[in-house]
Amino acid sequence: MPSSKAKDIIQLRHLLAEKFPGVRMSAEPAEKLTPRWPTGVAHIDTLLKGGLAKSALTEIVSTGSGCGSTLFSNAVLRRANQNNEWLALVDSHDSFDPAGLDNDELSRLLWVRCTGAKETLKAADLLLHDGTLPLLVIDLISCPLLQLRKIPASTWFRLERIAQATATACLFLTPEPLVSPAETRLILERRFTLAALESGVDTLLSQINASLVERSRAAPRFAAGA
Repeated sequence: MPSSKAKDIIQLRHLLAEKFPGVRMSAEPAEKLTPRWPTGVAHIDTLLKGGLAKSALTEIVSTGSGCGSTLFSNAVLRRANQNNEWLALVDSHDSFDPAGLDNDELSRLLWVRCTGAKETLKAADLLLHDGTLPLLVIDLISCPLLQLRKIPASTWFRLERIAQATATACLFLTPEPLVSPAETRLILERRFTLAALESGVDTLLSQINASLVERSRAAPRFAAGA
């Protein structure tokens, strides 16, 4: 038999249903909002539902040169500096060029220079375990595809579990879809030519051609072992 309190709740629901027939009554909790780290690039943040997800992995796939991945990563670095936040960049092939940024913009950057996929992922693992960084960027774009395709699926899921225990927004830059547990995956299509050098940074950022790919439609390829 329901208690008197339970009966009161049931009766109240019936009364509300009769008075407001078009309103759905549900005891289900509201969807939990994922905390985000806004990048400051308006249309990218829109696709990302407000920015890079914290406590999760985000993957941005660059389909070739001229996609704007360097432009975007530099914009993220500037945003971190404006927020007085530290950012770590794990560079898989020593390809980061700091020449496009001034000393102040570089002052809050921890640049980890690696020599391959294995070393890069070990560095990412250590930095995620630290748990104090607001933002961690792992650049795998220049890493040989042969190395990347040998990364076992378990590696990505281990990094996801570590990220979930932190407030870090973890961004992977890759040359093809790789990070299966990524909460969000964006694809950058080739767009820029040499003529783009005549445009300002803000104009170029607004012209980055990015599209959102649903996880179920973007199953990456994995090797069985390292």
